[in-house]
Formats: sequence, C-alpha cells, structure tokens
Amino acid sequence: MEPTEIIEDGLLLRPWRADDAEAVYRACQDPDIQRWTTVPRPYRPEHAHGFVTDFTASVWRDGTGAPFAVCDAATGELLGSCGLVALDTRLGSGEVGYWTAPWARGRGVTTRATRALARWAFDVLKLRRLSWQAEVGNHASRLVALRAGFRVEGRLRLADPVPGGRAEGWIGSLLPGEVPAPGEPGPAAPGTLEARRAAVFGRQQPVLFATAGGTELRLRPMEERDLDAIVQTCRDPETIRWTTVPDPYERSDAESYLEFVLSTWAAGTSANYVFTGPDDRYAGSIDLRLSPSDPLLAEVGFMALPEARGRGFMPAALAALCTWGFTTLGLARVEWRAHVGNTSSRRAAEKAGFTVEGTARGGLAHRGERVDAWVAALLPADLT
Repeated sequence: MEPTEIIEDGLLLRPWRADDAEAVYRACQDPDIQRWTTVPRPYRPEHAHGFVTDFTASVWRDGTGAPFAVCDAATGELLGSCGLVALDTRLGSGEVGYWTAPWARGRGVTTRATRALARWAFDVLKLRRLSWQAEVGNHASRLVALRAGFRVEGRLRLADPVPGGRAEGWIGSLLPGEVPAPGEPGPAAPGTLEARRAAVFGRQQPVLFATAGGTELRLRPMEERDLDAIVQTCRDPETIRWTTVPDPYERSDAESYLEFVLSTWAAGTSANYVFTGPDDRYAGSIDLRLSPSDPLLAEVGFMALPEARGRGFMPAALAALCTWGFTTLGLARVEWRAHVGNTSSRRAAEKAGFTVEGTARGGLAHRGERVDAWVAALLPADLT
C-alpha cells in the first residue's frame, strides 16, 4: 500500500519521516503515553528512530496498517500519532490507534485526526468497519473515540495488557456514514455529562470530608490496610443479616472486594469509599453506584464497623457522598433500599435527608429469597 497524505480540519496527516524522531522521543517521555500505550519503557532515542523509519515503512509496505504523523497543516508542527494499527482488507476492517503529544492536548487534535482517518479509510480503502479499544480507565481515549463517532459496545479481556495495567479493555466500532462532519460537536462534546464524568473518573479518586458531632470524618479510597476491619465488619451478625456479603466471610473475599472497588472507579460506574475518624482507621464503607440505564440516577449502599455504630458517622458520610454526586457527577436522584425491618439503615438514610417513598414488595434478592424493601430517595433540593 502506498503512503499518502490527508488534509482536513486544520490538520495534515502524513507518513512518518526520519526527522520526526526527536519530537516522538520527547512526546513519549510523557507519563500518560507510557501508562496507556505499549511504547517501550523507558523510551529511548533509538526507539523513536526505529519507529519513524523501519517500523512505519514496513507497515505501509506490507499493507498491515496505515500509521500517520498528525501535524498542524499551517505550521507543520508534530501534534500526535493517529493511524490504522491493524488492517484486514479482505474483511474490510481496521483498528484505530492514537496518542496526543502533551504540548497539543486540549485542542481537539486527536478527535479531528481520527475523524479524518476514518473518512479516508471508508472512502479510499473502502473499509466496512473500524474498531477501537483501550484499557478500562483510559477515559481520554474513550472520549476521543466517542467524539469521532465510535459506539462503545462493551468490554473484552485484552490479549496484550500494558505492564502494570488492567487486563480488561473497552471496545467500540464505527461504520461508514457515522463519522461526524468537520466542526460538528458530535457525541460527548466538551461540557456534556459524558465529558464531565470522564474528567472525574480519569483522575485519582478525591478525598471527601464530613463532620459528625464535632468529629471530622474523612472519606477516602479503600486501601489494603482496611481489609482486616472489613473482614471484621462482614463477619458481624448484623451485617450478615441485612446484606449479601459472603457467609462465611474470608480475607480473600475482602481482597476481591478491593479489586472490584478499584475496577469500578476505573470504569466510571461507581464511587466506593471508606470513612474514617481522626485516626484515619476504617469505620465503615459507603458506595455510590451509577445506574446503567439512567445516567442521572445512582443508588447508595453502606455498612459500619460494629464499634463505630451509633455515633452519627453514617448519616454524615452519606450526606457528604451524595452532595459530591449531585455537584460533581450531575446526579438528579440518589436512591436507598434496605430490607423492611432494617431500622438502623433507615435511620441513617433519613438523618441524611432521604425521604422514604414506600415499600417494594419482593424488591430485593437476599440469600436465595425475594424480600420486601423500603425505598427512599434524596434529591439535590433536599440538601439546600
């Protein structure tokens, strides 16, 4: 396949040249490029030189891909990389890959480049589908894919995970006719709920604060040092009675729970916290789970270490987390459910401002049975 150039929307996509090596080397020192891509670590000048000469030339020659340098069409400055990292002309399918140089971020460069690449792939190469994949947690790459018109369709286990990264990835596809026109905002544009949440879940989980009876509480991400206290809490008869924690509860269950908590933050589906007193020791857990069907709805769940109960910690932590959900995640409603009879959980919810709305018959699954559930909700106006 012969190398070519694409000019669109202020960008020039061209074949790589030997004199790009210095800029590629500089870009690939960036921690985000090293974290989310498969570039060698450490990245040395010889890696850059080999990439822009031997590797990219052989890919074009063999017809197995189409790697482009993304440049400013007016100045020629190198801004990033975008291309087909895999190509199957028999099937009519290709996979898109990209990175943005740190000095070019925040300008929509890679979205524009990916749209231009996609149009060329469909119009010139006559491909029938483009695919995209990225490690779960790479929200910046996901936003680019969405803005370029890709439909994120699910997850898959990665064949070649980044060292130290997660083994699961998002996958999406794009078909002819689905590429937004140049200048069109497209899905997940800046300022949308999707973009807002990507900015939140694409960073480290923030620490929140609350006050209960003069005691300052700290809501922080769960850590390995919390596991013994979690085991103690989950072996408590009241926890077993009202929740679905495994019974008996082992240390391995707590370890699996920690891994689950980390994965749901990376995926942007849940915010799980522990709350602590001044000594920063575990006093309980609380989570805010986003609805998969309604982006403005979430549900809360919580449990407390036995000796931390009855001190007002839970209502304070619950109110703080819900406030964060309304102001930061843009939620419109947070729901609480508990078995009918779980008066301790109900008191905590009501003290945090929740209004009990009724009873859902058979509303919860509990250890092989359906049980009735109280249902309550908190709206942003309830906290003003």
